[in-house]
Amino acid sequence: MVRFENVTKIYPPKTVAVKNITLAMNAGEFVSLIGSSGSGKTTLVKLLTGEEQPTVGSVFLGDVEINKLRRAQLSFLRRQLGVVFQDYKLLEGKTVFENVAFALQVCGATHARISEVVPQVLQVVGLQEVMSRFPHQLSRGEAQRVVIARAMVHQPALLIADEPTGNLDPVHTKEVIDALLNVNNLGTTVLLITHNKDTVNKLKKRVVVLQQGEVISDTQVGKYKLS
Repeated sequence: MVRFENVTKIYPPKTVAVKNITLAMNAGEFVSLIGSSGSGKTTLVKLLTGEEQPTVGSVFLGDVEINKLRRAQLSFLRRQLGVVFQDYKLLEGKTVFENVAFALQVCGATHARISEVVPQVLQVVGLQEVMSRFPHQLSRGEAQRVVIARAMVHQPALLIADEPTGNLDPVHTKEVIDALLNVNNLGTTVLLITHNKDTVNKLKKRVVVLQQGEVISDTQVGKYKLS
């Protein structure tokens, strides 16, 4: 599903963000990526989305070498990626349904397609009962789950969740992680970037640890442990 092959990224003049990364994720996996600030997590995400190009090496999504795609091809590829960030970026004047539908509308989806897909993804994240509410009427956990639903409308092969619980209390954190697990159980590969120790330990999933731009640990049933 995802492969980093001998990837190094150097920002001018000589800042090494990641160094000689070789890493693979299988289809259907749930992987937590952890590391202290500056360890290279954000750079790996940007390499996956094509926002940055590796200085050395190759990045693959399936059989597609991301770093060799042209701009137009990258736009198509990004529909196969769902990305969830810590900040919600919801449209305040639109309902939950409309916020999720907007991701389909901008791609020219028909009304019939929108009417079919939006309720489905809202059900996956447990928000089918609040689809008529506006963002200001939602809890933080609900708002983040709307973002997850929006990221899933194109049925991406990979969902990247970059610190999705950073601003949440334990109750809402559990709601968001449960939503990600539901997505994963339906077959979508999930890459979770997080600093939340309790979440990683409770997941009992694969954990990859970055330190100073290098993978120092990759454990199939791992815990949150930084050296």
